Amino acid sequence: MSRLSIITYPTPILKERAKEVEQLTPELKALIGEMIEAMKEHNGIGLAAPQINISQRIIIVQDANGSHAFLNPRIISKGKKQSAEEEGCLSLPGIFVPVKRSDYVKVVCDTPKGEEVHLKAEGLVARIFQHEIDHLNGNLIINRINPLQRFKIRKHLKEFERAWKNSSRISKKAAG
Repeated sequence: MSRLSIITYPTPILKERAKEVEQLTPELKALIGEMIEAMKEHNGIGLAAPQINISQRIIIVQDANGSHAFLNPRIISKGKKQSAEEEGCLSLPGIFVPVKRSDYVKVVCDTPKGEEVHLKAEGLVARIFQHEIDHLNGNLIINRINPLQRFKIRKHLKEFERAWKNSSRISKKAAG
């Protein structure tokens, strides 16, 4: 069982740009293994470090060949063709909304071995890259929907906000 917890909306780190990974340390390599474990444990197909309350530009992407970690990923180009598909998010459990994304992306990033790689992804894998890189830039799927869609999920969002405020109060009492 993973020792990592997935944080939920509206935790502030989810709205912030994550910091670049400057040095690959043994601790960082161990964290990547724990992130993969946490993603699988929560039935995810992608995970970004801000979702475990760590401001680092690290993502995990699941494809047909397994789970892969990428550091400091950047989308360098996107295909013009876009599709709207329903997406969920581990940080917004129970919410599924249609999100329009490019069907194809080119990404440049570093691997945990310290190598810079250029990747081409299409279909679901392209969608995962875009979703997880959004997390690194402080964006959630709810930032990519129209006002009517957001109105339809407002009760869920209010529940997340109430739960977060209550947990914050409990944490402050325990610390104080």
